[in-house]
Amino acid sequence: MAPSGARPAASLPVVRPMLAVPGALPAEDEEAAWAFEVKWDGARCVVGTTGDGTVRLTSRAGNDATVTYPELGALAERLRGRSAVLDGEVVVLDARGHADFGLLQRRMGIVDPRRAARLAVECPVHLMLFDLMYLDGLSLLGLPYRERRAVLAGLDLAGPRWSVPAYMEGHGRQAWDATLRAGFEGVVAKRLSSLYTPGVRSSHWRKTKHVTTLDVIIGGWSEGRGGIAGLPGAVLVGLEEPAGLRYVGSVGSGLSDTERHDLARYLAVIASPGPPFVNPVPVPGAHWAEPRLVAEITFSGWTAAGILRHPIWHRLRPDLTRLG
Repeated sequence: MAPSGARPAASLPVVRPMLAVPGALPAEDEEAAWAFEVKWDGARCVVGTTGDGTVRLTSRAGNDATVTYPELGALAERLRGRSAVLDGEVVVLDARGHADFGLLQRRMGIVDPRRAARLAVECPVHLMLFDLMYLDGLSLLGLPYRERRAVLAGLDLAGPRWSVPAYMEGHGRQAWDATLRAGFEGVVAKRLSSLYTPGVRSSHWRKTKHVTTLDVIIGGWSEGRGGIAGLPGAVLVGLEEPAGLRYVGSVGSGLSDTERHDLARYLAVIASPGPPFVNPVPVPGAHWAEPRLVAEITFSGWTAAGILRHPIWHRLRPDLTRLG
């Protein structure tokens, strides 16, 4: 029997994924109207199968990713001949079961079937399925989130390379604390009554990331463009380790115009002819500085190469800075 409110669909359509807006968790007195999911650090993927034993994977940008992730092809067999369009996130899990975006980058964009097959063995992906838009020729777009998730759960899709992670209703703070303790990227809050609106960034879905604060040492800068030409577009930062100062990335997001002008003056005083970092810095035309300035930043994690992910400038730490 078709789910109540579902509409017949002539064929599997091309569905752009519904998107979440960045924002705070719903207020505690509103939590009962929301579901809370783990925010996975991966690549969005729409999965379509017509029930003929084949699967088509489409990236958020609309590119065909079927060849890229061959290990997900067996999902069609799990659906037992049923046609469906599903929404999910492709991830690579580390030894702790956490998504590692640095490892996933090894898999992204591969279009050579032989190389993709080899990487599927060396660095397999896992597909986290969290929504269902079409099933057996019926559109579920007009159903509320809670009903779509119930139908998805009823498909019993657990497999070696895909799963349907659970969600939590009405307990946003509990979900937040649990994901923080477990080391996940954050929480996605979805209104239980929300319909699926393809391609729309909807306030009915909210994503909130856990971020980490870190003090880093500035060892150089790269020049900005346009209106900030001649000023630091980003600072090049590192962490002190036994072997010396290790470069961990560049930070430009969050810098105000005033801070860029201040940094330009400070860095001119401590300019250096060469880099203070013990490892290579892949930034053409970098300007170097003596490692005296300390900055506080936030970031969401590390790449497999030990580089900051999504670093954002917070402030200069004059209490830790030694200008000599």
